[in-house]
Amino acid sequence: MIAIHTSTFGFHPRWIAYCDKQKIPYKLVNCYANDLIEQLKGCTALMWHFNQGSHRDTIIAKQILFALEHTGFKVFPDFKSAWHFDDKVAQKYLFERIGATLVPSHVFLDKKEALDWAAKTDFPKVFKLRGGAGSQNVKLVHSRAQAVKIIHKAFGKGFPKYDAWGSLKERWYKFRKGKMPIFEVIKGVIRLFYAPSYARLGANEVGYVYFQDFIPNNYSDIRIIVIGGKAFGLKRFVRDNDFRASGSGNFAFERELFDERCLKISFEITESLNLQVGVFDFIFDIQNNPLIVEVSYGYAHKAYDECPGYWDQDLNWFEIKTIKEEWMVDLILKETYSEE
Repeated sequence: MIAIHTSTFGFHPRWIAYCDKQKIPYKLVNCYANDLIEQLKGCTALMWHFNQGSHRDTIIAKQILFALEHTGFKVFPDFKSAWHFDDKVAQKYLFERIGATLVPSHVFLDKKEALDWAAKTDFPKVFKLRGGAGSQNVKLVHSRAQAVKIIHKAFGKGFPKYDAWGSLKERWYKFRKGKMPIFEVIKGVIRLFYAPSYARLGANEVGYVYFQDFIPNNYSDIRIIVIGGKAFGLKRFVRDNDFRASGSGNFAFERELFDERCLKISFEITESLNLQVGVFDFIFDIQNNPLIVEVSYGYAHKAYDECPGYWDQDLNWFEIKTIKEEWMVDLILKETYSEE
């Protein structure tokens, strides 16, 4: 029996609907509860779409999932798929270790080293915090003076996880594009004075600084998602007068828009790292070579309902609309039964 965290957020409703449709035995559990282990009796696996925007999830989700997996219990996402989730610093070292084509990235845990680097490097560079989605906490650094200011702050009071002004600008942009209701803009104004719980309850990001090289002339990025030997994706266009594509809400899905090299890289890394899910973001260097920006296990699933099909590992194309989150249930069932 599969245990599914009881939530209306993210993948959970689709997992539940699929189990109902296929008559797959499942049990709803509360992963925040003190008696979770008791709740899991009779189950062989746990599925939990945890999120970086939930303070409770950031406190306990990985610890619970990995503790269960450590004892042989099947989980989704598992350790290999999720230990680096929402941690761009961790991903840098992972991709460098396997020789993946990552956007050149620079991490400093020492203020003097960071300042010495800033004195010698060229600009612009892209500053990021280790966590955040939808281009949150991502800024273009145009000059050495701007970088020095950021470095001093990074090793001083640090940066809040939530950029209230940046979020409000983003909401206003999407409202003007017809992609967000006015209520969300009002919420953004309120959050100028009252930040979301994960920002209020968590400490500032401090004691490190992270930059990536700025790769010019990218007016979009490509996201490829691999689940159970199948891949799908979307192309995301950058915002007006901006360089960021993540979170823009401006998508395209046509098969011919996707560079097969991105698909091959995504399949290869997913297999080599034994990921249950690999969500890869790509841009292209000045020689038109694909570079990985970051990886994840989760995504805003409703946007991908428009994907007209998917590729298999041999890059054969299947023109059919699917509910991709159902593949995750099939995957955890396959993992469970393969050991029985």
